[in-house]
Amino acid sequence: MSRPSISEISALIADLADHRKCGVGDYCELMSRKADLLERIAADQPDNTEAAEVAAAARARADELKSTD
Repeated sequence: MSRPSISEISALIADLADHRKCGVGDYCELMSRKADLLERIAADQPDNTEAAEVAAAARARADELKSTD
């Protein structure tokens, strides 16, 4: 699992902004992408427990959203 690129992070931020401003994009899919990126960041920093906790919380929220679809 590789660390996400700046362009991947920028694309997610832009998509989140579009969703917030215009309602564009599927919120559940956006949260899943966010969780994926955070998991990759955490995997790249195995000694960073805070990164792992944030990634786990993001994945739990994304999975919760999927179950309510």
